Amino acid sequence: MPNTTSITPEELEALRSYDTCTLANAIESFNVRLRNEGYTDGSIRLLTPRTEPMTGYAVTMRLRCANPPAEGHSYADRTDLWNYILTIPSPRIVVIEDMDVPPDVGAFIGATHAGILLSLGCVGVITNGAVRDLPAIGKLPFHLHAGAVVPSHGYAHVFDFGKSVTVAGLPVSPGDLLHGDMHGVVNVPKEFAAKIPAAAEAVMERERRILDLCSSPEFTVEKLRAIIRKP
Repeated sequence: MPNTTSITPEELEALRSYDTCTLANAIESFNVRLRNEGYTDGSIRLLTPRTEPMTGYAVTMRLRCANPPAEGHSYADRTDLWNYILTIPSPRIVVIEDMDVPPDVGAFIGATHAGILLSLGCVGVITNGAVRDLPAIGKLPFHLHAGAVVPSHGYAHVFDFGKSVTVAGLPVSPGDLLHGDMHGVVNVPKEFAAKIPAAAEAVMERERRILDLCSSPEFTVEKLRAIIRKP
């Protein structure tokens, strides 16, 4: 069963006020996981011109594109997928693990599927696979994090959904709270969501003190060392 626990709209909006780098630093202060866990690696990129972060709950699915069906020339759309998407709280972020090797044979997400997902309350897609129709999707209020761009859908088809997946080194379970921007995607521990803004402000204040000193005529290495040593 998906973890459909959600945080308050106010808490969600507060998280959206920070970039992923600040959020990752804030989460570190709670010591809930290793510092090299909980975020996507450099194998995917934000491919749409979004400047504001996206925050939402994970809708998970697995995909293949390389092989044709046993009969016919294409796979039928999984319309039951749409019902599953609506079981996850909104806003929703679709996380697609492409199981092909390599995972860039075809693109499931193009303008049509992006439009469908947007109508279902999804604010973005994260996939290790390929996407297409970037100019059209770029006009939508939609985030697209992907590993490749190709011109064709190939034999793209979703073969299951609602299970844990791993995309760009990030394990994601249905209902996980995600936050993404141009730097990547972070899995946010829901139990600390209410405390993260205060921790983020503390991170930013410490960084401001360091940068203010670095641009000050009063700068010395000794003063810098003293600030760095402070928690």
